[in-house]
Amino acid sequence: MASIIDTLTASGGTETPGFLNDLVAQLWPNICVAASKMIKEIAEPMFVTMLPAPLNTLHFTKIDLGTVPIRFANVDVHKTENDGIKLDLDVDWDGECDIDLDAKMMPKLGVQHIKLRGRLSVLLCPLTNIIPLIGAAQVSFINPPYLHLDFTDAGGFGDLALVDRAIRKIVLQIISGMAVLPNRFLVKLDANNDYFKTYQHPHGVLRLTVESGSSFGGSGEESKSRNIFKRLTRDVPDCYIKVNLSAEKQWRTATIKNNHHPEWNEKHDFIISDHDQIIEADVQDDDLAGSDDIGIAATSVKQLLLAGGRQELTLRHDEQDTESKLTVSGKFYHFVADPASFSEDGGAPDQILGLLTVVIASAFGVIGRRQDLKPSVKVTWGDKLVFRTAIKTDAPGSDIENPTFDQAFRIPVTAGMVPGGPAVRIVLMDKEDERGAVEVSLEELLAAPELTIQQDFEVGGGAKVRAGVYLRGTQLAQQ
Repeated sequence: MASIIDTLTASGGTETPGFLNDLVAQLWPNICVAASKMIKEIAEPMFVTMLPAPLNTLHFTKIDLGTVPIRFANVDVHKTENDGIKLDLDVDWDGECDIDLDAKMMPKLGVQHIKLRGRLSVLLCPLTNIIPLIGAAQVSFINPPYLHLDFTDAGGFGDLALVDRAIRKIVLQIISGMAVLPNRFLVKLDANNDYFKTYQHPHGVLRLTVESGSSFGGSGEESKSRNIFKRLTRDVPDCYIKVNLSAEKQWRTATIKNNHHPEWNEKHDFIISDHDQIIEADVQDDDLAGSDDIGIAATSVKQLLLAGGRQELTLRHDEQDTESKLTVSGKFYHFVADPASFSEDGGAPDQILGLLTVVIASAFGVIGRRQDLKPSVKVTWGDKLVFRTAIKTDAPGSDIENPTFDQAFRIPVTAGMVPGGPAVRIVLMDKEDERGAVEVSLEELLAAPELTIQQDFEVGGGAKVRAGVYLRGTQLAQQ
């Protein structure tokens, strides 16, 4: 296995994608029609469930994304481990648009300008010998993108800032749930694409240590606090840190009270899908009236590892550097198909020692009245871990009796879970009724080649579920 440094420095450099921008410019009218339909279909149901009244009645009456196309820059091309192609590229859209929203008991609102910036990762795999030569494309932002919306207040709505925050939050949640790593938006280019060859497994685990901070809330930093009592008394901060990495679950440290130079030395494991994922540490001052921002420090997984696994980061507040510093360190662990990796001492109970992945590609032979069928697949591991694919319904052009799901579920493995853990149960569902099930034991999986079982599982009644179950341990990366 190549050293982590060799992996991180393998790129030959970025290029200018002039041809791609020309192509997008020609396709922009078609892209606008398809994107407008997608925005309405995805966003409106989320407005209903995620916004407070009366904002939850918001709906689009017009979506025109304008004539300014998205621009791309700094393309970097890589080969993936599963013999595919990976394109990393910057996306920048400064669009003049015309979007109207209406709601009950609210004046009409409009969006006239959208700014969107981020770095995309596009996976093209598997490569085939049949036109179009690529089975599928998977698109995702490596990190959450920057989004700015300019609203028009045609009806004199009193608090556009509230609407702006609420709608931007929903839009970013939609983007994160669909297309911020580890989530990828799948576009099939071949109807017969094999999802087993398309799914990209994570690279490994970053064991991040938040070590210590210095000069927190000092040298005039207390004057920036929103809390007037703190400004007047020069209160010594009670600091904790919220750490974010792409769309992974946020982690929070303990609070260190009354200390300008706190020490945590707390560890947390993050599953890494791309070495360019950004580690963002948001330092907060905790108090009864609410938390105050002290500053944000950021680095990428790649930068941390190339720095030897330890960095002192400068905190920024209101986009300005401060005198505050945060020291972090990290070790990277590859995922490996080695049963022996689970026999090592696991350390802390919450440390990730491996990963159990269940990939659900499709089902076959789901019998019933087409208009009544609503198949899905549920995956359980023990009593508490439950995952479920999207529920399919009959639609023109679809085969509801042989539905495609193309979804994957990850279960981090911690101390005591392998060996001896429960079997993986794969259940074919029709609405809320079980049509049949199959179990894959960990003993069977540990004995399988490459700790992998992927096949068409018989679940009963003539139905099958095409699924893959993968078990991986961890191994410390070579420097």
